[in-house]
Amino acid sequence: MSRHIDTLLLLALPASGKSEARRYLASLTPAQCHEQFGIGQTVQLDDFPYVHIMRRVSDELTARGHQGLYFVSPALPFRNPIDWLTLIELVNEDYDDLVHKRRPAPDSAALWLFDRLDAARVRAGGQAAISTLPPALRKEIAAPIEKEARKLLDDKVAEVPDTLEGKTVVIEFARGCADGQTMPIPHPYGYRGSLAQLSPDILEKASILYIWVTPEESRRKNAARTDPNDPGSILHHGVPLAVMYADYGCDDMAWLLETSGKPDAVRVDRDGRSYHLPLGRFDNRVDKTSFIREEPGKWTAADVAALQKGMREAFDQLAHGSEG
Repeated sequence: MSRHIDTLLLLALPASGKSEARRYLASLTPAQCHEQFGIGQTVQLDDFPYVHIMRRVSDELTARGHQGLYFVSPALPFRNPIDWLTLIELVNEDYDDLVHKRRPAPDSAALWLFDRLDAARVRAGGQAAISTLPPALRKEIAAPIEKEARKLLDDKVAEVPDTLEGKTVVIEFARGCADGQTMPIPHPYGYRGSLAQLSPDILEKASILYIWVTPEESRRKNAARTDPNDPGSILHHGVPLAVMYADYGCDDMAWLLETSGKPDAVRVDRDGRSYHLPLGRFDNRVDKTSFIREEPGKWTAADVAALQKGMREAFDQLAHGSEG
């Protein structure tokens, strides 16, 4: 492939194989990335760590007899769906930090993250939440969250390279809506809402790798990967079943493709401008990715070959969408 992909949006229902595909790409040398898929060495962003922190904030508050700011309980969806866009605003900020080589070093990672969550929510069109808490309570819930917030910060800073030249930024997130929802999905659910919240700097350079599984397979794989002792893990976290049906019972990617007006592309409308993002679909309805959760020494040549073939077909489709 001759075209170098600057920014790759890695999208799918939960447990479809996004994080596994991302881990596989990260295991490749720069030459392998370019020769096999037309991408550079990957720099990776993901909105899941922010979801985990938002759940931790709500859990710490409810444990103290207060209302959860983001979730009513650990088993239920977002209290306010605006937070799907809050997550995108956090991704926008992370991307901007990559471009400008910012490496934050706050004294308290938790309090730094609380401020970011509030500012992102306001940018998304909502209202600040954590700053409405009494200062003493805010500091009290920060203490048990500090370790996880520090890991999020350390991971974020570790991804900031000295230059993005020759690299591909991979941005992972999942979106959907209730089981049985008719199209178009209501705002702010689904990919239509979240893609339109991405910054123009991202949209101008973005392509999409969509991993295709059925909602039923997504639920099966979600149950299979869940490790209750590692809820913050990228590879082993589980999405509550109620959330799987209410927020991920279906998605709107097929509808976006059908209505884009351009083959193998998705149209995103933002600020009076339309962006056509080329898309490649990796068919993972027959599981080709779960083995990646094992240590690389346990990967078999046959499994790697099947994954590589499916990925190559998707990237070839993506390249066709770029040329159309």
